[in-house]
Amino acid sequence: MATSRKKPAAAPTLSERLDSQVLEELVGYNARRAYSMISEVFAERMAPYGLKQVDFSVLSLLAHNPGATSRQLCSTLGMLPPNLVSLIASMDSRGLIERRPHPHDGRAVGLHLTPAGNTLVREAEQAVTQLELDASARLSARERESLIRLLQKIYQ
Repeated sequence: MATSRKKPAAAPTLSERLDSQVLEELVGYNARRAYSMISEVFAERMAPYGLKQVDFSVLSLLAHNPGATSRQLCSTLGMLPPNLVSLIASMDSRGLIERRPHPHDGRAVGLHLTPAGNTLVREAEQAVTQLELDASARLSARERESLIRLLQKIYQ
């Protein structure tokens, strides 16, 4: 079965270029353009794992924070609780996570990766790390670190 890949858009000729100077001076525009490029490749590379960006984020957080609660995940990812409920249920049905009583809060449930979840997230993190290196290949290590730090200043 052949997979269809989008052909990269041909570079516009001089007569097709539009004046985008105002847009190119906007943080949001540039962040969105970079995000669009990275998210397309992310979707391709995560397809074999059956993960979307938010799935990957939740699994990665749980891998590094076993027993995190839904409230903590929502807070860290800037998600609304109803949006996380179905995602957690889906991961549970895939056998990637399990719920356990929280050791310090009897009302809360801690979320933990199963062995299958640990294996999946470990492989996916390696793929995403390579994707990030590929996507930022035009940047030096220092520029990449600066870019990440500057973007974090906007949302933290």
